[in-house]
Amino acid sequence: QVQLVESGGGLVQAGGSLRLSCAASGGRFNINFMGWYRQAPGKQRELVATITSGGNTNYADSVKGRFTISRDNGKNTVYLQMNSLKPEDTAVYHCNAEVQVGIRVLYWGQGTQVTVSS
Repeated sequence: QVQLVESGGGLVQAGGSLRLSCAASGGRFNINFMGWYRQAPGKQRELVATITSGGNTNYADSVKGRFTISRDNGKNTVYLQMNSLKPEDTAVYHCNAEVQVGIRVLYWGQGTQVTVSS
């Protein structure tokens, strides 16, 4: 059973930075893409950024130029460097990973809270 565990959330003032990490564990497997999504209170979950196994990235327009997604394939870990944070970035951030174990299975982490104060 693959598990994704996020870390690095917290409280930060507007303009500050945080770095989120998400590590996948639970056996031997290949990971296709990994990504970060977020969900603010009363809103739907939305895409933040994704990265393929080859390093191709995709970002939501609202975070382009401020957030950077990266991954360490050897550690099965994805990171999200968040700079110039705004109060509207406040949300629970979830990572996901598409794992290849014969078939493709999408796993989600439990989420980590990011709160940006004005």
